[in-house]
Amino acid sequence: MAGDSVHGVYRSPLTSRYASPEMAFNFSEEKKFSTWRKLWLFLAKSEKMLGLDISDEQIQEMESNLTNIEYNLAAAEEKKRRHDVMAHVHTFGACCPKAAPIIHLGATSCYVGDNTDLIVIKDAFNIVLPKLARCIDRLSGFAEKYKSVPTLGYTHFQPAQLTTVGKRACLWLSDLLMDLRNLIRARDDLRFRGVKGTTGTQASFLNLFDGDHGKVEKLDQLVTEMAGFKNHYIVTGQTYSRKVDLDCLSALGSLGASVHKICTDIRLLANQKEIEEPFEKDQIGSSAMPYKRNPMRSERCCSLARHLMVLVGDAQQTAAAQWLERTLDDSANRRISLAEAFLTADIVLSTLQNVCEGLVVYPKVIRVELPFMASENIIMAIVKAGGNRQECHEKIRVLSQESGAVVKEQGGDNDLVDRIKNCEYFAPIHSKLDAILDANTFTGRAPQQVRPASFVLPTTSPKQTEGSWDENGLQRKH
Repeated sequence: MAGDSVHGVYRSPLTSRYASPEMAFNFSEEKKFSTWRKLWLFLAKSEKMLGLDISDEQIQEMESNLTNIEYNLAAAEEKKRRHDVMAHVHTFGACCPKAAPIIHLGATSCYVGDNTDLIVIKDAFNIVLPKLARCIDRLSGFAEKYKSVPTLGYTHFQPAQLTTVGKRACLWLSDLLMDLRNLIRARDDLRFRGVKGTTGTQASFLNLFDGDHGKVEKLDQLVTEMAGFKNHYIVTGQTYSRKVDLDCLSALGSLGASVHKICTDIRLLANQKEIEEPFEKDQIGSSAMPYKRNPMRSERCCSLARHLMVLVGDAQQTAAAQWLERTLDDSANRRISLAEAFLTADIVLSTLQNVCEGLVVYPKVIRVELPFMASENIIMAIVKAGGNRQECHEKIRVLSQESGAVVKEQGGDNDLVDRIKNCEYFAPIHSKLDAILDANTFTGRAPQQVRPASFVLPTTSPKQTEGSWDENGLQRKH
């Protein structure tokens, strides 16, 4: 039947069409529910270490069944109990009959739910950070290569003074470096929820340990360390503050704004025929117009970046709407917004890297406005030759208007230089015009402003894939 086929049901394009396998797995049910079981194991181990009656046999049974998840049973249990966590408590207990009595001992649902979210968010940052660093690296090489290639600068998307291709790329780099800083900070600021109980008071654990506050604090510390975190939040309600989610999605949304600006610039420059993104030999730009070379990768980045930016609003609303110690209207929203934010950022950065690695520059495409840019230099040269500044300004104004009419009304080339060469008034500088019109003399310190990008690399080395991460937490090139 069609309904039994992957083609007969809706699948999010984020996972079916775009996302990397590592990010798709990070937000998968397999990752989620196996992490729940690890957290129940950490809790049991820590409780045993602190004196509760939990046997080695029970611990071993749990360790042996971390990924032995009977999803059909879990679905049946959830349908019956209308509670996903308890459904999986019973499913875990079914394959761990000896450990079943102590699974989830003293915990509330948010022990596995929130702590798993924090683990997944941390791992997600460790996936996107190397991708952002690679984009910065590729764009840095591009900026260095083209640091002295003149190009027309724009303000209001109207011709302004010249800049260089490399200097313009540094504007993009500057924004991405801010994003790198923001993402690293958001990742490194994450703490673990730990074991806090139903309303964050740890009352159930205090009861388990007969009022021993020291053991409750130690339990929190042990579970936090086993989960790979250095610190836990000191105070929580039933959940960790949803302000944490907002902090993370704000950093991702800001990245989306940067990528949208970069790729919009590339799209505008493609229209100006100055720069093109990679275009494959057999790629088709239009089914009707064979000559088309659409900037489809940059368009995809802009499209997805818009989605990434608006997801911040979900986190804002959720953080604002949490009542007292918690309310459940955060749950369904967070299932969507957290996953989609990281999946979208992952896709956007992979695509941006592809664009940055294959940017094509056409240095010989001289903007038709270039001769107009030289007008000030021509005036200065005439004054040095004994002419009058205001008189020269008027001569160039008239010739510029005539040349502009040729371009706008007749579709011809900018012939301002020819008009100046044929005007007797400018005879004193005719022999110097080639030097005056050298575009490299109009770019100021743009080439000197391009510097090799130096940036703080992620410092925590992810462990998801053995051998694929360097000491700085950046994924090695394959």
